[in-house]
Amino acid sequence: MCGYAGMVLSSASINLLAPELLKAMGDSIRLRGPDDQGIWLDEKIGVGLVHQRLAIQDLSPLGAQPMHSVSGRFTIAFNGEIYNFKQLRTRLIAAGFHFKGGSDTEVILAAFEAWGVDAALKDFVGMFSIALVDHQENQLWLIRDRMGEKPLYYYQANGNLLFASELKPLMLCPLFKKEIEPGAVGLLMRHNYIPAPWSIFKNTFKLEPAHYLRFNLAEISAAPVKVKYWTPSLTWNKDLDAQTLHQQLEPLLSQIISDQMISDAPLGAFLSGGIDSSTIVSLMQKQSSRPIKTFSVGFNVPGFNEAEHAKAVAKHLATEHNEFYVEPEDALNIIDLLPDIYDEPFADSSQIPTYIVSQMTRQQVTVALSGDGGDELFAGYSRYASYARSFSSRKAGLANNIMNGLPTSFVAHFTRLLKANQRELSPALVLEKVQRYNLGFNAADARSYYQNQVGYWLNPEAHLKSATRLRYALDDMPLREDATSTFQWCDINSYLPDDILVKVDRAAMANSLETRVPLLDHRLVELSLTVPTAINVVSGVTKQPLRNILYQYVPRELVDRPKQGFAVPVGHWLKNELRAWAEDLLSEQALHQTGVFNSSLIREKWLAHLNTSHDYSFHLWSVLMFQSWYRKYM
Repeated sequence: MCGYAGMVLSSASINLLAPELLKAMGDSIRLRGPDDQGIWLDEKIGVGLVHQRLAIQDLSPLGAQPMHSVSGRFTIAFNGEIYNFKQLRTRLIAAGFHFKGGSDTEVILAAFEAWGVDAALKDFVGMFSIALVDHQENQLWLIRDRMGEKPLYYYQANGNLLFASELKPLMLCPLFKKEIEPGAVGLLMRHNYIPAPWSIFKNTFKLEPAHYLRFNLAEISAAPVKVKYWTPSLTWNKDLDAQTLHQQLEPLLSQIISDQMISDAPLGAFLSGGIDSSTIVSLMQKQSSRPIKTFSVGFNVPGFNEAEHAKAVAKHLATEHNEFYVEPEDALNIIDLLPDIYDEPFADSSQIPTYIVSQMTRQQVTVALSGDGGDELFAGYSRYASYARSFSSRKAGLANNIMNGLPTSFVAHFTRLLKANQRELSPALVLEKVQRYNLGFNAADARSYYQNQVGYWLNPEAHLKSATRLRYALDDMPLREDATSTFQWCDINSYLPDDILVKVDRAAMANSLETRVPLLDHRLVELSLTVPTAINVVSGVTKQPLRNILYQYVPRELVDRPKQGFAVPVGHWLKNELRAWAEDLLSEQALHQTGVFNSSLIREKWLAHLNTSHDYSFHLWSVLMFQSWYRKYM
């Protein structure tokens, strides 16, 4: 797994290229790789790298980084795993290469030498973030895996370049300027995460999945060459049927899981009791000669507890199961850690139990497989069906057309009069709901409809003192064969890499735990994109391809239930145990001190959350996470 940081400095700043600074940058992400630290620098070309190692493959010093290729052409810092490195190694040995150790890093370097960077990337199966110095061509490559499992930030300003697995190392460099990007705060309020390529700071970006940057080291102030090296086909296979898909999917997923179970360190799996994680654990247990270690968390709040389902699945599969129940005081203890863990504002509240289950898991294993990705690939989210119905019927019916033709203020006024639960709210909050309805009614296509519906704050820039709306991936998503598959593709390109995978990576790495996601193997992703919605969803039941695998190993009655997700009772907590903490951050004084927000509507939503039956926790969590982060770093 690991983590790294690096810099390319101009002649005017070369005095900062020192082992002491690189060491401090590495120390700031030591938990990503506590087993070893390696530093390399070359003053002649103004480049330095620091690597933090979490030893998974080849635990000996022969796997240490930064690592140099045999010829000396390449120097690499690498975060991730190449699962097919043994097959690649066999091919390279046949081509005349020799290896000193057993790490995948050594294989990566040999592949780059043998086939070139572009060709080698096409053969890699895995998750990776790579910083690669090509001494022969005087270039620096920054490369991110196809699905965005591993992070990569970079900062380019004043003739210097900084890059790292997280933001913390960048903030330690004297060249880095901590200037907030207001538009990124708007995106945070819209989605509860900041989508790539943006970050919370100006001149600081996340490299998008399936992209690489190539910099000329002699002109580091120039814009890099940016290439998207993988673009899967989005076309359905209309000749595909469920049986044929099953015959392709189960062997492929079984092989992927087998490859991802290879580890020189102890291994286990997260188990929620849902379709995705239960499928992964079933296929793991099938291939294991001893019980798989499984881990789950639960809540002592009605409607939020999946631990009991996970326990039932674990018992049936005979895994070695571990569970932990999260209490409000656990959340309080972790909240203060969140700015350190995520180092930019991040507001998916399930970050709390994700951290706890990672902490519990790391006590017994170093590697854990996860079921993330199944909902996006096989249409598992219940909102897909409701969005599709609403989108297809948005302009049907006389009442809808009359409502849409009236002034929004008029509709909002009568909504408050006619609906008792809306009378609790201020006119401004009801007006916001009506405006969202109108935007959905008038959406030009499924992408626009989805983008409007998934946002929390309807027009977040209006609640900021100075912000321009930034363009990002969802502004340019292509339309697919139907609304549901369009919604899936939007999630795959934004929600999955920028929320789900960020949440899991940071929470796990804060506990020095490597997570692997079998469903995001690019070959399985490519297959899933050929599957029509009618195969994924049958009679309203989602994720049929995965269910058809799972039902062979687990009785239906243990897993067939409405999807719950990794929900957190944060709305309940904010009204009770977390109320004092939230009030401190959302007070008029605190919002004014930040200098970012127009506080009136934020305060309205906070008071409505406390004093009415409405739950605004999803809106408020983004503001709370920003406020908490601001106190830590600004």
